Amino acid sequence: MAVECASVGLLLPLTQAGEIQPAHAVTPVPHAKPWLLGVANVRGQLNAVLDLGVFLRVRPPQTPGTPLRSGAQLVALNTQLRVNCAVLVDRLAGLRDADQLELLAPEDSSRGRPPFAPRQWRDTQGRQWDELDLVALVRDPLFLDVAA
Repeated sequence: MAVECASVGLLLPLTQAGEIQPAHAVTPVPHAKPWLLGVANVRGQLNAVLDLGVFLRVRPPQTPGTPLRSGAQLVALNTQLRVNCAVLVDRLAGLRDADQLELLAPEDSSRGRPPFAPRQWRDTQGRQWDELDLVALVRDPLFLDVAA
C-alpha cells in the first residue's frame, strides 16, 4: 500500500496494515515525544497515534492542539503485530504492483537507512518509494522510547 507523508512516498506491506480510516480526534498524551500525537479510537480499539512524517523527520512536529491535516488518514497496524498503534499519513496513494517497481541497488539507497526502512523502489514514472517494515518499526528502540 502506498502512502505519502510530507510528499515522501512510502510503501507499507498490506499484511502488516490493518484498519484504515480518516484521521479525526486524537487525544494528546502528556510528556510524550512530538511524533506520538496521542491516542485515538480506531474502529472501537484504542490506539497510540504515531505521526509518521514527524517520526521519519520529513516534517516538523505540529503545535499541540493544531487540527489534523485535511485528508490525513490513520493506518492501524495489523492486530497480529500485537501493538495497538496507528500511523498518521498525509494521504493514501493506492496500491503498487511489485512488477511495476524497480528495486534500487543497495549502494544507491541503503546508506544510513534504519532497519525498518530496508529498501527503496522506483516506479514507472520515476518516483522513489521507501519501503517500511512495520514489524521492524515496532521493535525499533526509537519507536519504543515515547517519553519526552
